[in-house]
Amino acid sequence: MLTKKQLDLLNFINTRLQRDGVPPSFDEMKDALDLRSKSGIHRLITALEERGFIRRLAHRARAIEIVKLPESLGGAPSGFTPTVIEGDAPASTPASAIPVIQSGIANLPLMGRIAAGRPIEAINESPPNFAVPGQMIQGNAPHYALEVRGDSMIEAGINDGDVVVIRESNLADEGDIVVAQVEGYEATLKRFRRRGGMVVLEAANPRYEPRVLPEGSVSVQGRLVGLIRTY
Repeated sequence: MLTKKQLDLLNFINTRLQRDGVPPSFDEMKDALDLRSKSGIHRLITALEERGFIRRLAHRARAIEIVKLPESLGGAPSGFTPTVIEGDAPASTPASAIPVIQSGIANLPLMGRIAAGRPIEAINESPPNFAVPGQMIQGNAPHYALEVRGDSMIEAGINDGDVVVIRESNLADEGDIVVAQVEGYEATLKRFRRRGGMVVLEAANPRYEPRVLPEGSVSVQGRLVGLIRTY
């Protein structure tokens, strides 16, 4: 059973999809439900996901799959056909796959741009292949590449314009440099730390203050395993 706020949010997302073909932003969801902050929307979306009504899609900005609707919103008891809410990402984003190394080279999807500065809605471009040395591939897991924008990680040797190689994972150890998704749609490259029940996203540039966020508002999308620089 859904709470009134959960039902209102699900109805709002479904209505906007039917009307516009694109989802509402977190700000629009917040305003529609008369909430004070986007963290409340994040909690509602997490609750809907846990109850099996929606599913968030990895590496696609603001993309949500509606898995089912309650009967009060016109959903059938069974047999509901899922619909993808596309956000800013293309429908052509390929499914994650373990890289194949041939002649010492692995071709990874270049998933878009990641902010090493203020968070942006990243990972939102059609992914061409990007060739990386095979030794950058760590273990039997999917990998992808991202182009860095910003200077907040320069003291970790990561500059604007570099391409980082990311091993897909939702786990991080203390001090790992990770792709962190904030509030379900902002993505940034930062060093990951925990402080009590909070997550600290730490820059490697004294010009940038650490971001301290509730643990539930941050999801790890992968860990840095390599870097490529073009001169």
